[in-house]
Amino acid sequence: MRRGEPYKKCPNISSWRSENRHRSSTTNANREQLGNMFVLIYLLIAISSLLAYLHHRNFNYWSRRGVPHDAPHPLYGNMVGFRKSRVMQNFFFDYYNKYRKSGNPFVGFYFLHKPAAFIVDTQLAKNILIKDFANFADRGQFHNGRDDPLTQHLFNLDGKKWKDMRQRLTPTFTSGKMKFMFPTVIKVSEEFVKVITEQVPAAQNGAVLEIKELMARYTTDVIGTCAFGIECNTLRNPVSDFRTMGKKVFTEVRHGRLLTMFMFSFPKLASRLRMRMLPEDVHQFFMRLVNDTIALRERENFKRNDFMNLLIELKQKGRATLDNGEVIEGMDIGELAAQVFVFYVAGFETSSSTMSYCLYELAQNQGIQDRLRNEIETVLEAHEGQLTYDSIKAMTYLDQVISETLRLYTLVSHLERQALNDYVVPGHEKLLIEKGTQVLIPACAYHRDEDLYPNPEVFDPERFSPEKVAARESVEWLPFGDGPRNCIGMRFGQMQARIGLAQIISRFRISVCDQTEIPLKYNPISIALVPAGGIYLRMERI
Repeated sequence: MRRGEPYKKCPNISSWRSENRHRSSTTNANREQLGNMFVLIYLLIAISSLLAYLHHRNFNYWSRRGVPHDAPHPLYGNMVGFRKSRVMQNFFFDYYNKYRKSGNPFVGFYFLHKPAAFIVDTQLAKNILIKDFANFADRGQFHNGRDDPLTQHLFNLDGKKWKDMRQRLTPTFTSGKMKFMFPTVIKVSEEFVKVITEQVPAAQNGAVLEIKELMARYTTDVIGTCAFGIECNTLRNPVSDFRTMGKKVFTEVRHGRLLTMFMFSFPKLASRLRMRMLPEDVHQFFMRLVNDTIALRERENFKRNDFMNLLIELKQKGRATLDNGEVIEGMDIGELAAQVFVFYVAGFETSSSTMSYCLYELAQNQGIQDRLRNEIETVLEAHEGQLTYDSIKAMTYLDQVISETLRLYTLVSHLERQALNDYVVPGHEKLLIEKGTQVLIPACAYHRDEDLYPNPEVFDPERFSPEKVAARESVEWLPFGDGPRNCIGMRFGQMQARIGLAQIISRFRISVCDQTEIPLKYNPISIALVPAGGIYLRMERI
């Protein structure tokens, strides 16, 4: 330093070292961050590769086994347009008609991402549903009792849980129990007739009514009172929580299309991931309703001849030991709510749709309608003009009309089962349905097979005369399934439909009008066969 120059301080060594350490730590942090990013990228690539491999392997399932099938869409499998532009029935009509003459008892099918054995041969279907039921007792449907308790109902359950629940519920659907509920249904049907009469003037030409919603209001009130012991009064007040929630079950889902497809394709994985199927407001409504109803009845010691009362008795009994020594576990509140829920949902929609389609066909076939009316009037005269349990059973032609309606309008398009063990197809030693494989029985396609039902598009109740029914294999008519896992509520559903139709046909003439849509269009969003719009028919007092 020169003389006279101002003194300059030396740099602070500690400060310089601190700054270098900071730079070094920042560099290390950046390197670590970069390293983590690369690890994440490699992980994503690995997961994507694994998913791509599994996707490829899954969609080559039937190719590897040499089983005939249609090439699957990478997202929808063999169901392009699922819940978007095509109804469920159309997938199965087209596929069945393509392969039914192929000579194969089953062909490959991809139910979205799930490989399934599509059963073409009705004899094989009979083996699966009846003869070899022990190997096909499960359905393989989504249910999650822990997080989505209303899904653990009889239709979805598998294994011992299904067996125990079926044994518990079977006594509640005997003919004796139906007789107990019969007066309740009659009471609702009388109100039903009053509501229609008020809307149909006595003058000639009557009135045009939208019958689909009208029938749904009737069955909603029937199920509401028989399942919950609650007078919903939907016939008088169409906008009710019961009706709203009932609609939502069939037209709304909790998740978007992709997640819904995932749950259909991989039900067990979806359950392990604790996913839920039902919309939250539907879940809350039914759980609250069941809890409140049970609390009230137990507190007041109130009993009724309805489904809820029967379930409460089962809950209170707890564990039960059968005659064979087998122990059945008790029913908790979630399981009880699930059974009431499915009884309500399945009961109101299937019966109301059956009645609607029946009236739709009777409006177009006046000769059949006149014959049915004559039978109803003749039976009523023999029973002092009263609709009784015995008089309804005596209306055999009414049964034929309903059976033909269910053939032509199959509300649930298909039955599903799952192989519990490897299954060699009888008569085809080289054909194997592997353990865990989903089995799909296209009931709606059997019902319109011209070899089983000549002129299948024609509405002809004579197909179900006692002689023709006796000559036909039971699996050729499957609206209620067949075998040990058939519809447990079949008797009740038929009872409320018979009563409702007998009340209408005995009092009103039904005919088509300018607003009647022929043929009908259906809502692809719904799993069941539901019209896209209303069903408008003319009703006249007799």
